[in-house]
Amino acid sequence: MRQVYIPSTRHSITQSFSSMANSTNFCALLLALILYLSSFTWAAIDVSVYESFLQCLQNNTNPQDHISDFVYSQTNASYTSVLQAYIRNARLINSTTPKPKPLIILAPTQISHVQASVICSKKVGYQLKIRSGGHDYEGISYSSDDPFFLLDMFNLRSVDVDVKNESAWVQTGATLGEVYYRIWEKSKAHGFPAGICPTVGVGGHFSGGGYGNMLRKFGLAVDNVLDAQIVDANGKLLDRKAMGEDLFWAIRGGGGASFGVIISYKIKLVLVPEIVTVFKVERFIEDNATDVAYKWQLVAPKTDKNLFMRMLLQPVTSKTKKKQKTIRVSVYALYLGEADTLVSLLGKEFPELGLKKENCNETSWIRSVVWWANSDHVTSPKDLLDRNLNSAKFLKRKSDYVQTPISKDGLKWIWQRMIELGKTGLVFNPYGGRMDEISSSDAPFPHRAGNLFKIQYSVNWEQAGSKAENEYLTQIRKLYSYMTPFVSKNPRSAFLNYRDLDIGVMEAGKNSYEEGSVYGIKYFKGNFDRLVKVKTVIDPENFFRNEQSIPTLSSKA
Repeated sequence: MRQVYIPSTRHSITQSFSSMANSTNFCALLLALILYLSSFTWAAIDVSVYESFLQCLQNNTNPQDHISDFVYSQTNASYTSVLQAYIRNARLINSTTPKPKPLIILAPTQISHVQASVICSKKVGYQLKIRSGGHDYEGISYSSDDPFFLLDMFNLRSVDVDVKNESAWVQTGATLGEVYYRIWEKSKAHGFPAGICPTVGVGGHFSGGGYGNMLRKFGLAVDNVLDAQIVDANGKLLDRKAMGEDLFWAIRGGGGASFGVIISYKIKLVLVPEIVTVFKVERFIEDNATDVAYKWQLVAPKTDKNLFMRMLLQPVTSKTKKKQKTIRVSVYALYLGEADTLVSLLGKEFPELGLKKENCNETSWIRSVVWWANSDHVTSPKDLLDRNLNSAKFLKRKSDYVQTPISKDGLKWIWQRMIELGKTGLVFNPYGGRMDEISSSDAPFPHRAGNLFKIQYSVNWEQAGSKAENEYLTQIRKLYSYMTPFVSKNPRSAFLNYRDLDIGVMEAGKNSYEEGSVYGIKYFKGNFDRLVKVKTVIDPENFFRNEQSIPTLSSKA
């Protein structure tokens, strides 16, 4: 007797093939069944495995828990909506060669569900991938070439703020917008230095470093983490004391999904002034954009650490010469202080920008968060709670680091390449300040002193299909290649939170130090080998793995 499990029927068909053969409809039935099953990610999941997994979950959770409340098989009516809600890159759902979908989605509502999910996935031999906000640029938190289960953390989203002790426990399914709003609810004098996109999930953002517009004053998100909770490969819940300093070090920038399921982080709140200032100034090549872009490199990483100035470089149509392309240079800023002081400061250090007080907006810190979100659906602090689900866009991102200013001639050459390519833009994010003061080995994130700024390569497009995808992927990869003379070398460094599979991948099913070091050294530089040692101790069987995870030491030749 053989059991075949059809994912959309939620029951098994038990029938001997010999008896089926006696049926006059056997051929038609068999053909229909083959065509039907071929439309799914995998033809079938062994019913005994599925039943064993569910039984294991029941054995490892409280009797009053309803397993069906957090387990979504492909038969579940809510499966597709749950899967797609937190997919942020449309390439991964509209590709001409889409990757397989998870066989099961697990959406735990309490920590014991996470522990059981780890124990039981490991028991039945399936890979477990972890998603918090879905902003992984390459979607490796919810896609795989191997059969896998998805652990989706969106229900574990509590933010418990302790103003008296200037700290907060934040679960990894929370978004940055929720973190900022809950802090503001309790205190108008505190904030937290993390990213500007309010829908980004805490889990991936913090565990990869956590870059934001207050890093020159306070460092990264991980530089302000006090404690954490993680479920290891044995299903044990560990805090900082129980996990030890090596693992605590690793999950502050080394990518949490290589080591376990991070449940929460305890963060240190920072004091923000009653008044902060934001501004946006634009220049074009036909103005003095090249002079502004050159001088920005000298000022932005070296100026007062209370000032963060991000510079966007984009090919656009000229306003003065119709149908002719130009480069627009946009400077966005946050200053932890008043406008008069800022205008005076930049009048001396950066006269090329021509900043005037009327360009500035004095506001509260939480209102500056809304301003930086730069979104039609975020216009008030309350909007920071909007997760903006089902908002996938076609996109690709890459990253680089610059350690020596690019000359004006170099910038002019880059302008021409960008105009020729058509759409890909660059975002220059300044370092310096507090970033220069923290050792490159203090956390796995190594990009500290010596880096003037980080580059994000960015391209979005609207059209579905392989033609548009190939066109824009080619564009961004060409620009990345053109930038080679101007960026860091040996290694050409990259930022983990700007996930980029172009720089190297771990072959599906492998655990190779050699393959892992290709991308690992670019992301972590001299910290990579320490991460490998931590991984070997905490997860020697390499249960927690993905296309760019940390390998174990046993895989080193």
